[in-house]
Amino acid sequence: MIDQRLAPYAAFVLRLALGAMFLSHGALKLFVFTPAGTVGYFQSLGLPAVLAYLTIAAELGGGLMLLLGIGARQVALALIPLLAGAGLLGHGGNGWVFSNQGGGWEYPAFLVMAALVQGLLGDGAFALKSLSRPVR
Repeated sequence: MIDQRLAPYAAFVLRLALGAMFLSHGALKLFVFTPAGTVGYFQSLGLPAVLAYLTIAAELGGGLMLLLGIGARQVALALIPLLAGAGLLGHGGNGWVFSNQGGGWEYPAFLVMAALVQGLLGDGAFALKSLSRPVR
């Protein structure tokens, strides 16, 4: 049974965690790996350079939108392909455990599920702008 009184706060906590994760990953690509380094890594995977820039923008913008609660349901669902791509292309060949050399795919797989749950739950408490009606 779901506690209807606490569910909005659970969605809020999940939204904050996902937002912080996306923001930190985008900042890592921007300030540590640098855009040029991120492009080089993406190209080493056979991906076009523009996808690196789009990924940085999606992680930073999506993370901020999740933290603020602006269209959180849609943002979480829209970011699932990015997470799935990271799991398959970026970490898929490294094995299951993320502590493996190059990181495994279980962390991106978990994040896909967390983003899906956010999409199912909705924006949660303290959202600035919801773009959808609650599912009934």
